[in-house]
Amino acid sequence: MDSKYSIIDKNKSNVSESSPFSLKRKFSYGSANAVPQAKKPHLSNVPKLSNPSPKQNATQNGTVTTKTAVDNIQTQRKQLPIFAVREQLLRYLQKCNTLIVIGETGSGKTTQIPQFLLQIGQDAIAVTQPRRISAISISTRVSKELKCKIGETVGYTVRFEDVTSKKTKIRFMTDGSLLREAMSDRLLLQYSTIILDEAHERTINTDILFGLVKNAQRQRIALNKNPLKIIIMSATMDVDHFSNYFNNCKTVYLQGRTFPVKIMHVKEPQSDYLHAVLSTVFTIHQTAPPNHDILVFLTGQEEIEGMAHQIKAMIKSNSLKGPTLRVYPLYAQLAQNRQMDVFVPSAQNQRKIILSTNIAETSLTISGIKYVIDSGVVKRRVYDSKTGMDTLKVKKISQDQAWQRCGRAGRESEGFCYRAYTFKEFKQMPTTTTPEILRSNIATTVLQLMSLDIDCRKFDFIDSPQPQSIELALNQLIALGAVSSGKRTELTEMGRKMAKFPLDPKYSKILLTAPSYGCLEEALSVVALLSGEEIFINNIHDTDRRGDALTAHAKFENEFGDHLTLLNVFKAYVKTERPKTWCHENFLNTRNLAYAQEVRNQLKEICNRFDLEIASCGNKFDQLRKCLLSGLFINIAEFQQRDNHYLTLTNRQRAKIHPSSVLSGKSNAEYILFTELVATGKTYMRTVTQIDPEWIDEVIPNIQQIKKLFKIADGS
Repeated sequence: MDSKYSIIDKNKSNVSESSPFSLKRKFSYGSANAVPQAKKPHLSNVPKLSNPSPKQNATQNGTVTTKTAVDNIQTQRKQLPIFAVREQLLRYLQKCNTLIVIGETGSGKTTQIPQFLLQIGQDAIAVTQPRRISAISISTRVSKELKCKIGETVGYTVRFEDVTSKKTKIRFMTDGSLLREAMSDRLLLQYSTIILDEAHERTINTDILFGLVKNAQRQRIALNKNPLKIIIMSATMDVDHFSNYFNNCKTVYLQGRTFPVKIMHVKEPQSDYLHAVLSTVFTIHQTAPPNHDILVFLTGQEEIEGMAHQIKAMIKSNSLKGPTLRVYPLYAQLAQNRQMDVFVPSAQNQRKIILSTNIAETSLTISGIKYVIDSGVVKRRVYDSKTGMDTLKVKKISQDQAWQRCGRAGRESEGFCYRAYTFKEFKQMPTTTTPEILRSNIATTVLQLMSLDIDCRKFDFIDSPQPQSIELALNQLIALGAVSSGKRTELTEMGRKMAKFPLDPKYSKILLTAPSYGCLEEALSVVALLSGEEIFINNIHDTDRRGDALTAHAKFENEFGDHLTLLNVFKAYVKTERPKTWCHENFLNTRNLAYAQEVRNQLKEICNRFDLEIASCGNKFDQLRKCLLSGLFINIAEFQQRDNHYLTLTNRQRAKIHPSSVLSGKSNAEYILFTELVATGKTYMRTVTQIDPEWIDEVIPNIQQIKKLFKIADGS
């Protein structure tokens, strides 16, 4: 395909001229900063802490080196833009109980502000991050700057891992970890300062923390306790909205250090964004200098593993010209040591290609990235409060996300961003990402708040969910036995135990019910597997190997469905002495099975705290299926012979069994359980298990009342 780049002025939408360029894809060409002036928040009344910004190159996590590559880490710190305004910023940090910091990309806010606070006497500082890789990598960097071992003055806390000690004064942590601490200490008394970083991402956990820390600050003043300082940080946010919420608090603006990024849009809409992305990867590789690395944004693990396989196949075929290629996946469920591999600089005459989900959008600075290829989509769980169903969908990103992705190419030097969507499609994207709490099932949120004795209907949300969503969440918790029904909705004893598990309430219910069916040993394994990513490798392009994979997977199939098939795989996995080899031979994902084993161990510890009997049901699979029914009964579906579809029991949603299921294409069971709905062109049920209809009244005696609850929530 011939190619011409149309140069688009970043402040205008018209094409001004054309210039030839040899690429297989047609792109529109523009030059813009990673965060252009038009995208900066409204700052007319915000103090701007300005400083001279000599042109220098950045390194990992916002630190910089001059062109002579200064090795001294303290010198690197002093070259950060934030260091030039340190004294001004310290005055704001000292006098303000609550402060919003808008820090441009590369300003150094995330690594330096916690250290500045330490210098003014704040010695118990929590810094939240939306993702574990950010918490770990940033804490590692800050510990080096403070010349201490990780876990001493600086540490981190993420799900199932706490690397801190009594000496720790700066604790980087996921927002979920701080939320779990708040469940046992509502005033968060162990902290003198809480920094909520990447506030613009608006995860459910962060939105809850906004309300909790705001209330903790107020209550600590009222009770004459040690005051709590709150700092909200982001590169971009609705300043007025946040300032109003935090009692009209002060806002300061930090200039950053980003380099120009040339932005290219495809000229025509792409029906296959994966093909567009892959062809762009190869074209860049064959034309760009060595050690100019590429960061690709995709939707999830399956896409990433599939593209990694294709690239590696091309490498093995020796059909690629150019420097040696190394491919690195990056997604949330990837083992921690594999995630950290992306930070290792490329060797001489090599090129690194990182295939990532939106995990790399913020906080992370990966050394060597010169090119970003943006698919323009993200995989997002969307909740329909009318049907009560969670559905996994591939959705367009927001303009804010597009700018964040683009900015990854401008951290060290001038860069390039290739967007697999047209400029018109970009302009049609929503400006900001819808907060997660407004598009998700909030049953877990409601359970967490109720465990803190907070009425979710009266909680001080920065953006309140729809009343219908709250009522539906309450009805789900009532159905699960976590909340009492009646005029006063209160947590039951079951509900208080469920809140202690870092799980969806329906999975917590399965574990707490399992001892009565004598199958907690098996239930732990199944729930751990459901908490992670797909363990079967199905995205295989070679026809012969695809057949080998189907044969290997068939060995584990259970006639009753997918949950028991997963259990068979896990049982075999824990018995093997060579797990990597065994997984390779059976076309199974080693990383995801290892993650499930780690999660299972942690869930078992929680069960031991409750003195739950960990027994095995052996081959009495009916016991395990009944146990699964106790938590997944909202996800029952009934077969309809007239149109060869299933209807979900609580809301009459039409769906089919997903083709990946062991039950797909086989005799249709009258009733099944499913784990989730997936919407592509059609609606499919994933991870399904056949159940006996007689069990429904036995296991869920109030099923008719439950169906009535959901009809009320639906307004019907």
